[in-house]
Amino acid sequence: MAKTWFITGTSRGFGREWAIAALERGDKVAATARDPSSVRDLVATYGDAVLPLSLDVTDRTAVFDAVGAAHEHFGRLDVVVNNAGYGQVGMVEEVSEQQARAQIETNLFGALWVTQAALPYLREQGSGHIIQVSSVGGITAFPNIGLYHASKWALEGLSQALAQEVAAFGIHVTLIEPGGFETDWFGSSAAHANPLPAYDEVRQHAVEFQAEHAASRGRPEATREAILKVVDTPQPPLRIFFGDGPLATATAEYQSRLDTWRKWEPVSIAAQGRTA
Repeated sequence: MAKTWFITGTSRGFGREWAIAALERGDKVAATARDPSSVRDLVATYGDAVLPLSLDVTDRTAVFDAVGAAHEHFGRLDVVVNNAGYGQVGMVEEVSEQQARAQIETNLFGALWVTQAALPYLREQGSGHIIQVSSVGGITAFPNIGLYHASKWALEGLSQALAQEVAAFGIHVTLIEPGGFETDWFGSSAAHANPLPAYDEVRQHAVEFQAEHAASRGRPEATREAILKVVDTPQPPLRIFFGDGPLATATAEYQSRLDTWRKWEPVSIAAQGRTA
């Protein structure tokens, strides 16, 4: 059966590619973007299968209105994709209050508002799939993007709890955790803090790390088949990496955590008031 999607951030990147993947196979898509003119070509190509909607996900009222409009227009919602977001670049000390709040407002609260708006419809129909676009940066962290990591780590915890809360209603939740992709993440879509000279050396290492891995970045259009497999399977995963490389990063990250926890276990147990 054809599915009805609600996708945030469809002007470019994963949101756009996944909208195309859905539309090409005959699904319907409520395509949201801050500037709905950015999806005019989708409307021209796919006609009534696309409902373009102007949306700033940080505006909770607007989010509820948009989700309601999409449901009223199409009659149901099957796949809700929280893709809207961006990267805040800057050391933790460098990021301003406004930049920090804006990062969390978009990447975390934006996804929360869409999820809250969609859940009553999904519960009523007894089915649905919420796709949360996280990142390999949702399970590990690197310097110079600490606030971005904070937003994605928070999204991961929220979504894991959410999956347990809504399973009985027939609703699935999946965290997509992409590695490096050519999505203009460090380009015009990113925000940059004012640099402090004290961090120049750390910043240089971070820039060099990104440059070393630039050649291995994936193509967003290559994820089209993958997202369709995720939403079509009867038992979708809670988490899935997109790209070659994140699994190795995760393996090293969690092995390091386990090693540290085991090493310090006597102190941990002693903190409870008994010895190992």
